[in-house]
Amino acid sequence: MNIGILLKEGPYNHQASDTAYNFAEAAIKRGHRIDAVFLYNDGVLNVSKLMDPPQDDRNISSRWTVFSQKYGVKIFACVVASKRRSINEDVLIEGGVITGLGTFTDIATRNDRLVTFGD
Repeated sequence: MNIGILLKEGPYNHQASDTAYNFAEAAIKRGHRIDAVFLYNDGVLNVSKLMDPPQDDRNISSRWTVFSQKYGVKIFACVVASKRRSINEDVLIEGGVITGLGTFTDIATRNDRLVTFGD
């Protein structure tokens, strides 16, 4: 099954980012294909390489970077949400792309499922 993911919450203020990441990893291990991850609203904060969590905490942007590299999955950040939160190409993780809602529409229509994480 081809799956698109929509993540709408920031990395540390809600469980959605961890759940989305764990879901994506589990889906791939079960033989499904994660086509793309689209970040919207505060979700765009997940791809800031300026994140500097304490050593004993998980580094969510690093997780998404490794995920993107390991599985070849593009991580898309909404351009409007990114601009509102000062996310630009200079602070974007490797594998991340800033794009418009047209990309999200394409992800939603070309996949068997679109799984949403966050409010």
